[in-house]
Amino acid sequence: MTQFVLTLLCPSRPGIVHAVSGLLVQHDGNILESQEFNDVAEDRFFLRVRFSVGGPATVESLREAFAPVGQQFAMTWEMWEASARYMQVLSDDTCRLLSGRAINIHHSFLPSFKGARPYHQAFDRGVKLIGATAHYVTAELDEGPIIEQDVLRVHHGYDAAELASAGRDVESLVLSRAVRWHAESRVLLNGHKTVVFR
Repeated sequence: MTQFVLTLLCPSRPGIVHAVSGLLVQHDGNILESQEFNDVAEDRFFLRVRFSVGGPATVESLREAFAPVGQQFAMTWEMWEASARYMQVLSDDTCRLLSGRAINIHHSFLPSFKGARPYHQAFDRGVKLIGATAHYVTAELDEGPIIEQDVLRVHHGYDAAELASAGRDVESLVLSRAVRWHAESRVLLNGHKTVVFR
C-alpha cells in the first residue's frame, strides 16, 4: 500500500476535517497519522495527514480528486508520496559538470545495507549506531569527497520506524551543515578528500 502526505492551510470553518477524511474514504484511504492546529487569532486552520491507499491510486489522481475540496475551502495545499525520496543517477558528463558543486546525502550503512529500506535492514541486524554522510557527487555512486558525517547511538528499544526517523534527523543535520559550509566557501577539494574550514 502506497503512503501519501497531505498538508493544507485555509480559513478556519466547520467541515474541513470531515471533507478531507471523506474524500480519503472514497478513495480507499486509511489515515495513519493526523495533526491539526487552529490559529484562533488569525482564523487559520492547519492540517497534516499521512495516509495509505490500498488501490492503484497515484499522487496525480489523488491531487485531481482533492482539487475540488481544496477549492471549496480556499485551501493552500500540497500532496506527495510519503516516501518524497528517490535516487537520481546522473550521467558521467553531468557529474563532471557538477564536480565540486552538487552534494549528495545518504545513510552511513553502506556498503552493508544496500538497496531499499536500509533502516529496516539495520533494525533486523540490531545496529547500535546510525549515521549519515554528505559528499560531493561523482560518477562513482556514493564515493565522492566527503564533506561531513555524523552518528547517533541507538538501542534495542527503537523499532524500525523510530530508527528510520532518527536516521532522517541525522541526514538532515549533516546535509544542512555540508550545504552551509559549501555556500560559505569553507570546503576545498584535496584530491579524493576535502579540507573543511569550519
